Amino acid sequence: MGEYRVAPGQRVAIVWDSSSPIEALKDLVDKIQALVGAGNRVSVENVNQLSQSAHKESGFDVILSGMVPGSTAQHSAEVLAEIARILKPGGCVLLKELVVTESGNNSRIKTAAKLLTALTLSGLVEVKELQKEALTPEEAQSVQEHLGYQSNDLLIVQVEGKKPNFEVGSSSQLKLSFAKKPGASEKPPVDPATAKLWTLSANDINDEEMDLLDPDELLDSEDLKKPDPSSLRAPSCKEMGKKKACKNCTCGLAEELEQEKKSTQPKSACGNCYLGDAFRCASCPYRGMPAFKPGEKILLKENQLHDA
Repeated sequence: MGEYRVAPGQRVAIVWDSSSPIEALKDLVDKIQALVGAGNRVSVENVNQLSQSAHKESGFDVILSGMVPGSTAQHSAEVLAEIARILKPGGCVLLKELVVTESGNNSRIKTAAKLLTALTLSGLVEVKELQKEALTPEEAQSVQEHLGYQSNDLLIVQVEGKKPNFEVGSSSQLKLSFAKKPGASEKPPVDPATAKLWTLSANDINDEEMDLLDPDELLDSEDLKKPDPSSLRAPSCKEMGKKKACKNCTCGLAEELEQEKKSTQPKSACGNCYLGDAFRCASCPYRGMPAFKPGEKILLKENQLHDA
């Protein structure tokens, strides 16, 4: 495909800037026109007007930018994105740009590494540097006139990139192959040797050669005696200074305390309970009952004890 990666019948876009000599631009256009053949297959566009151009998406096979001898074109992120947009999938970009050898305070001129990164971020692939050239005296003078930059650390680098073989936003079905997993109902295979170790048939047991034990012979006379209920009471119930049954008492202490509570009569706090309601307290359990003799045993109903 030659120096410019151009083949007959292809559509080519040539991007130039104001620093490009007019005669050099015409020579490049004539050379590319001869390579692609007759027809309106070569378009010429200024780098500053490329983003406002009416070129349709994926319209060019090859784009040459900054390839005019003497050009000092600088490619911004917007220009590189537009180049990637109008380039066909699989198309090629040849680009020349002025770079500095070391990154300094000049943010307008990139280094070669940053130029390659900018092309990759614009959507191009297989980006690579082809060659570097030192500036001729005429090119150095052009840089000083158009960019206002004068230094000995400038080079001209030529790079190449391609657009992926698909459009932005396109989709493709992925063919995935997964190994078939055994279902939940399928049992894993068993090693026959392992299964034989754990297999026991009726022929493996000979009752005449085995001594079977009678389970009743394992119990002695002490095991058959009924235990004393007092011995089943938890030790903590007896050892506590104040009798109090556990929350889930099973030793019978809870029932015993409940029985004692029913049989215990309340004691008078004031000593006037036997005189009648006129002398009794508001919370006296004997309220409502007739007067009685001192020391006389009075039986109170269960509901009267709870109310008190």
